[in-house]
Formats: sequence, structure tokens, C-alpha cells
Amino acid sequence: MTLQKLQLRPGINKESTTLANEGTWFEMDKVRFRSGYPEKIGGWTLDTGTANATLAPPAGSFWGTCRSLFNWITLSSYNLLGVGTNLKFYIQNSTGGTFYDVTPLRVTTAAGDVTFAATNGSTTLTVTDAAHGAQAGDFVTYSGALALSTQTYTADAATDKITFTTALANGTTLQLFTTGTAPAGLAIATTYFVVNSDTPTASCKLSLTSGGVAIDITGVGTGTQTFALTTGITATVLNKEYQVVAVTSNNVYTITSTVAATALDTGNGGSATVGAYQITTGSATSTTSVGWGAGGWGGITTGYTSTGWGSPAPAGVGFGAQLRLWSQANYGQDLIFNPRGGGLYLWAVNANPNIFDRGTLLTTGDTPDFCNFVMVSDNSRFVLGFGVNDYGSGTQNPLLVRWSDQEDYTQWTPAITNQAGSFTLSEGSQIITAMQTRQEILVWTDSALYSMQYLGPPYVWGFQILASNLSIVGPNATSTANNISYWMGVDKFYMYSGRVETLYCPLRQYIYGDINLSQAFQFFSGTNEGYNEVWWFYCSSGSTDIDRYVIYNHLEKIWSYGTLERTAWLDSPLRASPMATGYNGQLIYHESGVDDGTTNPPIAIESYCQSADINIGDGHNYGFGYRMIPDVTFNGSTVNNPAVTLTLRPRQNPGSNYSTSATPTVTSTQNYQSTRNYEVQQFTQIVYVRVRGRQMAFRISSSGLGVQWQLGVPSIDIRADGRR
Repeated sequence: MTLQKLQLRPGINKESTTLANEGTWFEMDKVRFRSGYPEKIGGWTLDTGTANATLAPPAGSFWGTCRSLFNWITLSSYNLLGVGTNLKFYIQNSTGGTFYDVTPLRVTTAAGDVTFAATNGSTTLTVTDAAHGAQAGDFVTYSGALALSTQTYTADAATDKITFTTALANGTTLQLFTTGTAPAGLAIATTYFVVNSDTPTASCKLSLTSGGVAIDITGVGTGTQTFALTTGITATVLNKEYQVVAVTSNNVYTITSTVAATALDTGNGGSATVGAYQITTGSATSTTSVGWGAGGWGGITTGYTSTGWGSPAPAGVGFGAQLRLWSQANYGQDLIFNPRGGGLYLWAVNANPNIFDRGTLLTTGDTPDFCNFVMVSDNSRFVLGFGVNDYGSGTQNPLLVRWSDQEDYTQWTPAITNQAGSFTLSEGSQIITAMQTRQEILVWTDSALYSMQYLGPPYVWGFQILASNLSIVGPNATSTANNISYWMGVDKFYMYSGRVETLYCPLRQYIYGDINLSQAFQFFSGTNEGYNEVWWFYCSSGSTDIDRYVIYNHLEKIWSYGTLERTAWLDSPLRASPMATGYNGQLIYHESGVDDGTTNPPIAIESYCQSADINIGDGHNYGFGYRMIPDVTFNGSTVNNPAVTLTLRPRQNPGSNYSTSATPTVTSTQNYQSTRNYEVQQFTQIVYVRVRGRQMAFRISSSGLGVQWQLGVPSIDIRADGRR
């Protein structure tokens, strides 16, 4: 028989059986279609930036699970990236730059409100702060605290001795904290002293040094002074950022020190300790809710603050243990951002571009206390709040849209002299999200899609319903490409190109038959414009974390899918590659290299693509395949000997298991050491195989480092081989 081309239709189709889908592709992972042919997707590399905080994240570059990325450039041409996680909010300055913690503060206590208690040998510190309002996982920064090992002494210049309240061993190092006047020539909290006594007793001599010059004991002066040991829980240990471990009551919680306490750590940190509490953290996953804005029947609990059923959460808190989502938009060179269910915050560029101040809560001009999504309009620059509380009300209305005055985010109260205003949508129970497009702003509720357009005074913004009886899985499930908007619903995909349409998806049954919709607010979408793609990431039914993706090539109108753990995605023209984030606090650049660069050293990306069953003849007779001519290119490979595995998988009937060919594996035998970027159409001239069956599936796969491939049109020679 003559050679027959394995010419398969581009794209994947899993809407029927493997035999019914003959002529197309049926299974895949880490593979896309480009110009109609399958190829391995690009690799990814890690951003090298690190956090600037004293409390380093346990893994990666930042604390928490990122759910929001936003990229913009300042007037000074600084390339900034806003990173919102369930624990913090960061701004990165340029690719590979530092991640600056700009998480807003919720409250700062008065001096002396915070006291510490330690246990000998333990790293657990008990903190007392009346009505602290914190919950486990929150962050607090202390300042003004003294070491817990303060030792009071009385100096006697006549005898050149001092008397400590506790006997100190010879060689003990101390640091001065004076309650009166510092000794001449000595700086408080910066000069160190060593006890010098042949027989450690309560009465000891001191060896005093300042700048390397010995100081006589008479320089200490007389009266009561205070020293602190430089071991155990020192002031340096206390005066930094901590994460709350557990909350015991409204007044008490615990933190974990970086060093263990000693028996002498009996102090409480002094009377000047200040605690600066960051806004309450959120959850990395969704929890089941009952009622609007509530947790269980008893409402929500944040730390030791509870609300009744259906009541909103406190400002700046979000919804307690609810999944923490952020929305953000640049207002000129500054950034306005919002934790879903919380207030509106402003991060302003400092006059010194190397200083990154914390975000601040917007409170003037009747700014909404609660907001589910924030946006800054391109048209006339209004700040738009979706799902907010009304003027003068402390109750959140999930269908209310409010906007500030034009060019003024501090004025939200409507007046005849400004353009601030509001509008309540009529369909659905809550606004899920909004997205700015070329001529309008699209607003999704949980059952309808609205168009929002600027009209000018007196109505300012007009609303028109585009479609009802539709769905959207979550706030981040939308993307726009080529002026067409795409989004993922709870049971199918949609597109809007001037009218709302169902987007045909040959993977619909596969996706929605194995999906965890209880985590739908985690799902997100993003574009990869270099390949004309829209990506969606979602959780499979057995997972509470994102573990799968599906790709729609909007130019070629074909689909592909696979497995990948990511938490956010942004394809920004301001940076070289599409960005994503991982579960270990990592910023990842996709389409960068050909391997998985999230580890050091990188590891190979395993990819494969398998066809649906191909009938040998009409399936009446058995067929015997004995030779194959592959057609693969390795453009972009970074190794000298790139190779793929080609497999023919025959079977007797559609219900039987696949068997294997006698020679199922095909690899390159050529040596390409002279060049790494090359065109190879036939890396092996001919492959002799032995396969027998009524149907067969064709598979291409790779698992080697540095390998990049694209399949062309392989050929196979099959002859009839009887009916049994």
C-alpha cells in the first residue's frame, strides 16, 4: 500500500467518543495549535524580585496567594506592577525589581497599649492589646518596644561598682536604656557594655567602651539606670513586623519570635510600644456562604468581631474568611485599589521614586465604605464603584453603581456643581464584575449583562441591558481580544461582539463534567496575544486550587486544554512576556524559554497530544502498519539532541484497551551539535513499526529538557491483514 498522511483537523474535540471524533485530536497537555498544527507551549521563568519587608515570605517573592495583577507606567517611566494577594498588597518596581509591601493599615494603637509576655525557652510571645481587632494570619508591626530583659542597676562611683537586681555572669553583654540622663559620651540603645567580674554576683564592675575607648566606671554616674541584655527577646527582635498566629480574646493574641526567650525576659516591652495593624487578611479559597454578605447562620466572624446574618462586614475587612479578591486601576500615575467587600484605597507615587508608602483609605466626600469592584473610566476619568453602599448608608447594596465627580476621586456626593451619581441595576442579585472595552463599560450581574456608557450631564452615565438569563463564574473570568469580550459562565462560554452569543466549545462536556464551581470566584481569564489566545484557569472537581486551563484561539477558532497551577494572569504590553503567579508567592513569565523555570535547576515540561481513533480502512478488516515517516520541527530547542516520542496505539474495537506497537518509541538519531536553532522536517527518514488492529491512535510527546517541537504531517503505511 502507499503511504497515507495523518492529516488531522486542528483543535481538540471531546464531545463524543474517540471513534466518533475520527480525524481530530482527543487528548493533550501543555500543547497548543499554531497555524493548525500542534506544538508544545512555551516555557516559563521566575521573576528574580524579592520582598523588601523584614518579615520575609516563607516561599517565593511575596506573602499569600495572588489573585490580581495590574501593570502601568508612571510619569517618571517607572514600570510598576500591582500584586494583590490574600494576605498583602505589593507594588513591584520593574521586572526583577523589589516587591514593596504597601498594604494599608487598619489601625495604629497608642503608645503603651501593647505589652508582651514571654516564657523561658519558648518562641511564643503573648501580646496584650485592648480591642486589637486582629484575626489569625493578620500582620502587625511594632515600634518603640524595649527588650524584655531590662535590668535595673544602681551605680556607686565611690566603690566603682554597680548593683543589679539580678546577678549577671561574667562576660554578659548589655545595652543601655536609661530612665534618666545618659552617661557622658554614651548613646542610648547603641552602646554596648560587658560585665567584668571575677566572681559573678549582684555587685559587678563594668567594662565600658564607646568607639573603642575605655570609659571609667565613674562615667556611668549615680542613681538608677536601666540596661537590657542583648540575648533573648531584644528590642531589635520586637520592633519589626509579625504575623498573628492565634487570637485568644478581644485583647490577647500570640506571635512567634525569631529567637527563644531566656529566664531573664520578664519585662513587657516598656510603656512606649506602638502596634500598627494592617488590614485584615482574607482566605486563599472560597468558603460556603449562606445569605448576602454572610458566612453561616450566625453571620461572619473576623477575629472576635461578629455580625448578624445578612449584615455587611466592617470597613476594610472584606468578608472575614471570604476569598480575598482585589480590583485595581491606575488614576494617572497613582493606583486606586479595593479588596472585594472592603473600602477604596489610594497608593500615591512618592516624590522620591525609591520610597513606596503604604496605601491609604479614601474617606472624604462620601467615598463608599464597601465596594466589590473598582474601576477608573478612560472617558473623563471617573472612579466607578460597583456593589457599594449608598450615600449616608452603612449597608452595602450589591447592585448599586456609584461614581465620583469627574477628575476627583475625593468627591462622591451628588450636587448640581459636580457629576457624581449612582444607579441601581435591576436584574440579578449582585454585580459580579465590570470590564472596560472600546466604546463602553460592560457590567455583569449574576444573571445579566449591562452596557454602561458616558452621556454627560445631567444623567452622566447611562445603562442598557444587553442580555439576561446568562451567567458568569467569577469576577476575573472575562477577557477582551480584538474588541470581542469573552467570559466563562457556570455551564458554558460566552462572547460579546455587539451582541451576546454562546461561544461554541468542543470541550464543554469535559470541562463542566469535572469542575469545582464552589471555588468559581478563583477562576480567572487572561489573553496571550502573541498566540491569539484567551486562557481560562479553573479547579477540577477534586481540587480547591486552580489546576487546569483551557485555551481558545480566537483567530483560528480552535481549543486546547491541559493542567497547570496558577492563581492570576496578565498579558501586558509593558513587559516582555505574559505574567502569571503561582501558589508559592512566585511571579512567573510565560513564553520564556522552553522548560519549567520555577525550580533551580529548571525541569522539563512534559507535553503530549493524542489523536482520536483512526479507522484502518473502514474498520471491517484488521490493518497492519509497518513503517512511518515522521514530520517534526524543533525550532527553539536549547539542547543539542532534541527528541520527541511518537507512539501508535492500536486496538481491536472501540471498547477494548489500547495495545502497544512492537516499536512504539521513535527518537532522533542525528547529532545537531553544530547549531541549536534549526529547521528539521524529517529528523528520521523512516521508522519501521509493527502495529495491528482495526483502529489506532497517534500520539506525540516529549519529556526532555530544552526541547521545543511542532508536528507537521506524518505518514504511515498500512496494509490489510485479515478479519480476525
